[in-house]
Amino acid sequence: MRILLIHSDQISYEALKKTPVAEETLVLTDGLEEALTAFCAVEALDEENIPGVAAKTAAEILDAAQKLGTKNIMIYPYAHLSNDLSSPKAAVQALTIIEEICSQAEGMTVKRAPFGWYKAFTLSCKGHPLSELSRTITPEDAEEKAEKKKVTHTFFVMTTEGVREEPAKYADNTPFGKLVAKETGTAAEVSGDSIHCELMRAKELVDYEPLSDVGNHRWMPRGKIMRDLLSDYVLGLVLDYGGMPVETPVMYDLDNPAINEHAGKFGERQYRFKSGNRNMMLRFAACFGMFSIMHDMHISPNTLPMKMYELSTYSFRHEQKGECIGLKRLRAFTMPDMHSLCLDMDQTLSCFEEQMMMGWQTGRDFEIPLAGVFRCTEGFYEEHEEWVKSLVEMSGVPMLIELLSDRVHYWVAKVDLAAIDGQGRPIENPTVQIDVESSERFDIKYFTDEGPVHPPIIHCSPTGSIERVICALLEKTATQDVAMFPVWLSPTQARIVPVAERHIPYATEVCDILTKAGIRCDVDDREESVGKKVREAGMDWVPYVAIVGDAEAESGKLTVTIRKESQPKVPHKEEMTPEALIEKISAVTAGMPTRKIYTPKNLSMKPRFI
Repeated sequence: MRILLIHSDQISYEALKKTPVAEETLVLTDGLEEALTAFCAVEALDEENIPGVAAKTAAEILDAAQKLGTKNIMIYPYAHLSNDLSSPKAAVQALTIIEEICSQAEGMTVKRAPFGWYKAFTLSCKGHPLSELSRTITPEDAEEKAEKKKVTHTFFVMTTEGVREEPAKYADNTPFGKLVAKETGTAAEVSGDSIHCELMRAKELVDYEPLSDVGNHRWMPRGKIMRDLLSDYVLGLVLDYGGMPVETPVMYDLDNPAINEHAGKFGERQYRFKSGNRNMMLRFAACFGMFSIMHDMHISPNTLPMKMYELSTYSFRHEQKGECIGLKRLRAFTMPDMHSLCLDMDQTLSCFEEQMMMGWQTGRDFEIPLAGVFRCTEGFYEEHEEWVKSLVEMSGVPMLIELLSDRVHYWVAKVDLAAIDGQGRPIENPTVQIDVESSERFDIKYFTDEGPVHPPIIHCSPTGSIERVICALLEKTATQDVAMFPVWLSPTQARIVPVAERHIPYATEVCDILTKAGIRCDVDDREESVGKKVREAGMDWVPYVAIVGDAEAESGKLTVTIRKESQPKVPHKEEMTPEALIEKISAVTAGMPTRKIYTPKNLSMKPRFI
């Protein structure tokens, strides 16, 4: 709670216009003379203990009134004192308690301006040293703390045979073992930067942007094409699954009760700002926009499950400055976000299975090993234990199970699939969640003969954020003998290296043949030695490098170094025609999205970005 206390000759207000969260009131105009005006902003943190914070705030106001010798108090809601406001419901509760406590003080006249109205006010401040005071009251400051619900966490490993085992049994160096150690708090402390932070710049994919906020990056062409290909991939995956793409705004009105309540669960991890007289926030996912669409729709049970998808570019989370790490934790990121409106819990469980398996599939398509943790409340597990066992069985690998003694989030069950970075820490990527709150909060419903139904909603990101996928791809190179991206994601899939200037025309001809076949190909036409060109192709992690000299130009065959089949300092080379090279690349990229190359065909024209 933040308060500004003004000892005033006179305070008066007029309520002019309602907001969506306005209190109903008959007192639209009021005022006091010789009063202590208490401007109050109730904050999200206060919701931990509204009665205690309000009581402490009332005590501060009464103490100031006694010192100033005034018997008149005006309590005035004033959101501008904070950018981390509570829900409207909590704010009204706190202001009402403050009013009641102050009114009980002997001889005190107390008035409260209505909450949720645009108001005009006039104030005449006295000019003595105590006429302007400010205070911040937190739940820790409250004299009487409300008893907080204590949630306990129980962990065990579920095998594919449905057997419960102790997590300690899986304390090993595998990705799953590292995930278990981290989740159960037994992982050893590690320090230093993740290796991807250096690689993302060294490979000219992504760089920090000094002219923006921390955690907002610039993308060079090589990184941009990877990001676009990943976006294309998820869109194709979702369309095949029956998802319907939409696009929604990036900012929302915090005066909307449903948005304010939902946003309050994220505390300070938000960008909040004023737009005119409106309190706004930047979205942290695509939820608000999709929920708004669902609220306005006529939903028939016959059309469920209904799957809606958006590539949320960008989503914003105001992470702590010191927590922003390369591509792993950002303040602005790209989130493939699907929401499925389901008929009932049985249909929800069926869709959950399908969407979890999509998550496992993305790990295979990205060639990133994933490990999984399933989280749910104890009550959910008791009711659906056999289903949880079947979920692990269809995954084909053991999973860590976390049971929560009570529900503290909008979800009652979720699965998180994580890659592991070079230091043994999880990178959370795909996720699926069963939301049992939002359809009621946002009044999303369909009708049956028995009346309206607020159905479950599944949140699903089949890949997690695009940035974290690239982070995981870079981190995986720590375990590779020869580092590389999957061929379909490589910014340059093939490079033609002419031995001498006279070979450039034929190298260009070969490049054009590959390009027409949909392969991203360039030509190293620079005045450098063949050895240096080959080394730099290796530094660019080009999957196929073909050298063109007199013999190749005459025979029509290429000497191709295949990176995936090479070992350190032992390149694997094969002789093949351009057509055979096309066939080989097409075989390993089949079914994956493709785009034209984003950098110049001739390396002599390619600029340095870093």
